[in-house]
Amino acid sequence: MRHPLQARRPSGRWALLSLLAATWWLAAPPAAAQDTPAPQASAPPEAPAAAPAAPQAEAAPQAEGAPQAEGAPQAAGAGAGAPPSAAAAGDRAERTVAAGDRAERGPARRERPGATSSRAAPSKKRRGDINPCMTPDPGWGVYDRWSRAPSIGQMIMPHKGGVTKRGGFDVIIHFHGHEALRKEFVKTAEGAVLVGIDLGIGSGAYSSAFSAPYVFENLLDSIERAVAKKTGKKKAYVRKLGLSAWSAGYGAIEQILRQPAGKRVDALVLLDSLHAGYADEHQRKLKVAQIEPFIAFARRAAAGEAFMFMSHSSILPPGYASTTETATFIVKQLRGKPRGSSRRDVLGLDMIQRFDRGGFHVRGYTGNDKPDHCAHLGLMADVMRVHINPRWKTPKGRR
Repeated sequence: MRHPLQARRPSGRWALLSLLAATWWLAAPPAAAQDTPAPQASAPPEAPAAAPAAPQAEAAPQAEGAPQAEGAPQAAGAGAGAPPSAAAAGDRAERTVAAGDRAERGPARRERPGATSSRAAPSKKRRGDINPCMTPDPGWGVYDRWSRAPSIGQMIMPHKGGVTKRGGFDVIIHFHGHEALRKEFVKTAEGAVLVGIDLGIGSGAYSSAFSAPYVFENLLDSIERAVAKKTGKKKAYVRKLGLSAWSAGYGAIEQILRQPAGKRVDALVLLDSLHAGYADEHQRKLKVAQIEPFIAFARRAAAGEAFMFMSHSSILPPGYASTTETATFIVKQLRGKPRGSSRRDVLGLDMIQRFDRGGFHVRGYTGNDKPDHCAHLGLMADVMRVHINPRWKTPKGRR
């Protein structure tokens, strides 16, 4: 019998609309900022500067009077944490697409003590005349088009190759903005399978969907069956496993890392994506239990046992911790300190700080508007090329 969550697989049109609504949901805090207790925790790159395009569709205008920042996924199965007027957000998103490449700027942000400084958005020329929220499609490289074979989401596989003689293959499962991420992935990936999942507006949709361990286990099984069918390798199996998220997608990863199958994860990529609630907003004390799985994984990566990349913008969301605060907190748990940096990166991103230890890498950037948030997806091409490809040595894919 088909699993109930299969009904949530997004169509291409809804996948576009979800990314278009990317920054609207900040008007309401994500699941991480709510007062419900978090479950107990179980147990970059130097991205070369010149990589061109990044993500996909234009972000929607946000709710009136709300600060701009974090994005959300797609319209199917919004679930917990989704604002009540998600459908209206989709309508506004369509109007934004009709407006072309124009990205509306949000109201000025109040600065919090110790917050990363946010400079003016780069000029259009500085971004290479590309809207980071609606980048050109580079094509599919060695990959076939999206398949709906997984139990949740969609996947792309190399037309040929990408599998060892024994049937081993590598896979990255990305949460939130899968089509935008695909544009970057195919530029440098050498044969790894990509699974893209968009579930709703807000991190709660992702957290609820993957709260039961069998959901992720069934997903891995369905990916293996799909690869076995395509390649003829009856015993196809996941060799290396990576998880990736942009914006609200971290909600799924938090749940997965707490589960037994989470121990199989070798690579973790968070593109302007990790938030937490405040135990004390005035003193900016985080609800640490909500990010414990990420702290534990960062320790593994710093010790060279795994790979982890985090990027953060200078966006200041209302009422819960920014990606800057969560990244800085994790670095402090490793008794480290980010160091200043001055570097121009993809799609107009300006790096202002970084941290590297073993396989753990943090990159901090200026920018506090929608294009800046979208631009973080553009880092994925270099994450693959500089770090994951050499680490995994994935069998080559080919047309």
